[in-house]
Amino acid sequence: MSKLRSVPTLDDVAKRAGVSTATVSRCLNDPKRVVAATRERVMSAVEALGYTPNFAARVMAAKRSFTIGAIIPTMENAIFARGLQAFQEEIHKRGYTLLVSSSAYKPEVEEEQIRTLVARGADGLLLIGHDRQARIYDYLEQQKVPVMVAWSFIPGKRTPSIGFDNRQAMMALADEVIKLGHQSLAMISGMSQGNDRAQLRIQGVKDAMQMHGLSPETLSIVETPYEIENGAEAFEHLIAEDNRPTAILCGNDVLAVGAVRQAEKMGLRVPDDISITGFDDIELARIVQPGLTTIHVPHREMGRKAASELIEMIEHSKPGQSIRLDTKIVSRHSLTCPR
Repeated sequence: MSKLRSVPTLDDVAKRAGVSTATVSRCLNDPKRVVAATRERVMSAVEALGYTPNFAARVMAAKRSFTIGAIIPTMENAIFARGLQAFQEEIHKRGYTLLVSSSAYKPEVEEEQIRTLVARGADGLLLIGHDRQARIYDYLEQQKVPVMVAWSFIPGKRTPSIGFDNRQAMMALADEVIKLGHQSLAMISGMSQGNDRAQLRIQGVKDAMQMHGLSPETLSIVETPYEIENGAEAFEHLIAEDNRPTAILCGNDVLAVGAVRQAEKMGLRVPDDISITGFDDIELARIVQPGLTTIHVPHREMGRKAASELIEMIEHSKPGQSIRLDTKIVSRHSLTCPR
């Protein structure tokens, strides 16, 4: 019969490294406080013994789980990937682990995931956008779980946010489109129900039209989930309308790429026959032909700052501050003057 292997303890590591258990604990939890030579000796002992820190003991001592939950609307495209990666990198530096869920743009699923993450002891939550039932914010305040919102900046909201002004960003792009001479506009948007980013981007286009004396009522809008195929179908629908648009503004780059591909299938040249714009400036916007004129969103900066601010809320019981980040128009080749 094989002998059961004993599990190495903190004492075993301390004895092997020739230091106190307090030094081992500092080395594992706050390595910057330990001199390099001692740290190397301790980590060599940890590796040789195969020691794994007692996570439950750490949780009890710190009264935290050192986990942060993030609930994003979808994992099926790259819209949230870059910002979430930067968020994860930043919390990892501070000793936290990220748990990610996807709600598929369903409010009831998001609420269930919020409650599950809280029940599992998440120290804080990252949520996308502000648009959800007040009772959810009431619940999170009651549970004393810090929350940071990203991808949307709306002053005066009860929850702090690190994001950008979706309405202003899209208004600036629509303003450029109209200044080129386009007066017949259409929009392919994400689903706006429960999605303040989509709602505000639609409103931004209408604001620009109003500013230039165009009736917002003439804006043709197709709302559809964020998929390339859906962008293609929406484009085909808009092109078939009697008042055919000369420019189509898309709620993100994924939908815009679908529109560009469908235009090519239909024998239409972008931008000579029709202009198409995106939003987000993900990799797709650069590699599609022609390259998309779009709005650059500072995804990585947003992820890093959201992580840093949320951890300050967790560790120092701060209320959290909101930070507005700048976006900019990236001009490529999918937008030109109408024929």
